[in-house]
Amino acid sequence: MEPKKGEAFLFNKTTVAPGSRVTVDLRVARLYTHSEITMPVHVINGRRTGPRLFLSAAVHGDEINGVEIIRRVLRLPILKRLRGVLLAIPVVNVHGFIHHSRYLPDRRDLNRSFPGSPEGSLTARLAHLFMEVIVKNATHGIDLHTGALHRSNLPQIRANLDDEETARLARHFQVPVLLNAAIRDGSLRQVAAEEGIPMLLYEGGEALRFDELAISAGVRGVVDVMRALNMLPPRKSLPRKFAEPVLARASSWVRSPESGIFRTTRPLGFRVRKGDVLGVVADPFGEREAPILAPVNGIVIGRMNLPLANAGDALFHIARFDHPGEVAAQVEAFQNEHQGAVSMEEEEDML
Repeated sequence: MEPKKGEAFLFNKTTVAPGSRVTVDLRVARLYTHSEITMPVHVINGRRTGPRLFLSAAVHGDEINGVEIIRRVLRLPILKRLRGVLLAIPVVNVHGFIHHSRYLPDRRDLNRSFPGSPEGSLTARLAHLFMEVIVKNATHGIDLHTGALHRSNLPQIRANLDDEETARLARHFQVPVLLNAAIRDGSLRQVAAEEGIPMLLYEGGEALRFDELAISAGVRGVVDVMRALNMLPPRKSLPRKFAEPVLARASSWVRSPESGIFRTTRPLGFRVRKGDVLGVVADPFGEREAPILAPVNGIVIGRMNLPLANAGDALFHIARFDHPGEVAAQVEAFQNEHQGAVSMEEEEDML
């Protein structure tokens, strides 16, 4: 059935006509200098009806890959054929983004503060604003993240994969590893689930660093999910062939046995077996050296890049698989597919 003609979309007292796009500045707070801080939202209303997807980044202010992913998505000519509504929020945590910080000035984690409160802390007020104006206006969501400071993540999707629609969309994002991650209290995923909104959390790269592989994969993943939602037309060419992503039901952190200089021998995407040496931690004089051993079979999906480790620091994140060799082949194919796709022109051709 042909989608119905689009209707005007009312967003925060701004009317967005079908086939148009507008940027709306949501007032967050004032600085003590009296300067106003706003959260910009780019709203695109398609000429035809369809789902309403929110696309958010920098919920943690230092996780900037998602900002670039959204910028590239918004420049794609194919959005002229959009069905439904796209709500794009490249910088949710504006305070943290300005200060290169994960947190807001009150040192709270926004992604542990939902649904928030209109009269609570600064973080709670921002969470409440995002919940009321963005989440409750959407039918689906994609939240873009990276690893924390000095930590890199292999491109992956974390979601409630026991939900059929969420799992379907996760497979369309086309990353090699899907992690069935538990919903944390106060997270954006939790409040979205309570509203009945299927939502994906994409992880890729490191805080405060652009990672071209993670960015390219994120752009393609977002577009493929929008195609799966019938918000965008199917490809004219044959679909890209990917192996079915592998579902991990659990993961393990590997922590430093003692303080020292950390040297890794295993990159992201590397398959490991229980007992394999992942790296070593040594004192700066070379007198002692402690090996770091894999506690399970799996794939390295996260790794610390800083070579200075304290006892107990999380050094590796391993997604557990009984047969990691199969996953390793998919990771290699994924990395080969995205290597070299750095220019916007090439990216548009491949989309």
